[in-house]
Amino acid sequence: MEQFCILADRRRPGAGRLCPALRAGRATPVEGQQRPCTGAFFAIAGHLGDRPYRCLRARKGCLGRHAVRPVFVDRRHRAGLHHRMAGAGDTGWRCAMNRPMLMTVSCAALLLAGCGDDGGSAQALGADPKMPEPQRGLLPSMKIAEPAAWGDRKPVVPKGYTITAIATDLKIPRQTLVLPNGDILVAEGRGGSAPKLKPKDVIAGYIKAKGTSKVESGDRLTLLRDADGDGRYELKTVFADKLNAPYGLAFHEGKLYVANQDELVRFDYTEGQTKAGGAPASIARLPDEINHHWTKALAISPDGRFLYVGIGSNSNITERGMEAERDRAMVWRVDAETGAYKPYATGLRNPTALAIHPETQQLWAVVNERDELGPDLVPDYLTSVREGAFYGWPYSYWGQNVDPRVKPQDPDKVAAAVKPDYALGSHVAALGVGFSVPAMGESFANGAFVGEHGSWNRAQPVGYKVIFVPFDKGRPAGQPVDFVTGFRDDDGTTRGRPVGVTVDPRGALIVADDLSNTVWRVTRSR
Repeated sequence: MEQFCILADRRRPGAGRLCPALRAGRATPVEGQQRPCTGAFFAIAGHLGDRPYRCLRARKGCLGRHAVRPVFVDRRHRAGLHHRMAGAGDTGWRCAMNRPMLMTVSCAALLLAGCGDDGGSAQALGADPKMPEPQRGLLPSMKIAEPAAWGDRKPVVPKGYTITAIATDLKIPRQTLVLPNGDILVAEGRGGSAPKLKPKDVIAGYIKAKGTSKVESGDRLTLLRDADGDGRYELKTVFADKLNAPYGLAFHEGKLYVANQDELVRFDYTEGQTKAGGAPASIARLPDEINHHWTKALAISPDGRFLYVGIGSNSNITERGMEAERDRAMVWRVDAETGAYKPYATGLRNPTALAIHPETQQLWAVVNERDELGPDLVPDYLTSVREGAFYGWPYSYWGQNVDPRVKPQDPDKVAAAVKPDYALGSHVAALGVGFSVPAMGESFANGAFVGEHGSWNRAQPVGYKVIFVPFDKGRPAGQPVDFVTGFRDDDGTTRGRPVGVTVDPRGALIVADDLSNTVWRVTRSR
């Protein structure tokens, strides 16, 4: 049995909606009636007045790749949906609605419901991942995360470790920072305002929004304090407010640095203070026009001279033109005193978190790669960030794998592209990285923790966890290990989505969860 639904009416917010059954990976007619679908082919089309809209016809298991062509849709003088089965028995059903419905995309529901051929469990992982053939179509497969409360449940950690919620009821926690006295700062906010270019962008936006928190953007820093060292953070107070979607955080010798979505700023800090002494000083303006990828990741050099800012692209794959990508898809190096900056490394589509390796002092990043080349392309990655290096975007991925969608091509750029160090898997949406310390225990003493926010554009979801990547001699070595899981159930119920991960040198992992608006703390069991 196959069941599908459609969404409609872009003109009036809330008029069109997705069927609730989509949460379970299936769908229904808009009227809510479920009908079995049989036959070798299926199709969906939308009507507005007497104008038939485009319709998709595809072999089962091939949605979004091939076998797509228009089919005849009979005319009707009121808006509605026509779902026609072609094949054995040539059966079908029709569902008419009482008001005009402007179809966002005629085949949206079929694609949203997903298909059987949507990638396997073998994700491209490690230093030498195998790149499958690209798969292109009208829309990527999409799977909605269905938010639910934690209740008396909590994430799962390895045996010998304990996880505790140290702050709840936050306003979209993103990244965290452990101060020298053990206090924790939490950056809270939601940014981005990029206009939708195509109908598929509207659909993707709807899908993404289903799996995000509905609370208002905090636009603030919250301070957490455990005064007596018992693991309970008794104090939760606003350290600074009236910020603009703060994300990246860094600290060095009495200076607290914050990367808003539009500006890099600095607060003076005295150990023990619980509130900023005033408005921050501006260091440098950051690109914020369009803001398709709005997050601004941040790290500071060990000597405090330079700040590294990760700035994402303004598109998936240059749909807005290269002019819109000026100063984007790169890591800046900013002089902490003067604000002067230069590109440090380029071709990084969306570097969402940065960290300095504690032994080698090398800068590392996690990067979200491009979409719409299929469920198993392109892998997000963890990589060292080398000065002057070009990492491929938009012309190629994982070295010299050319992306044919980019026009014009640049063979010289492709030839110069360096391969990242470590593939994390496609569409896992890595948003946090932090290097471990021996106090985290022998099995997790040397390596990087990575927060994977989770996919939205795969019928078989991936991510939704914190992993540990073992290191040896300053390089990734071995397969990733799940460290914090249980954010998403097999039935799609999603209670949390990890973002930033920060290692407290005292022996704790701090995890920001921007779906349940919680900060979690993982420690070794006593």
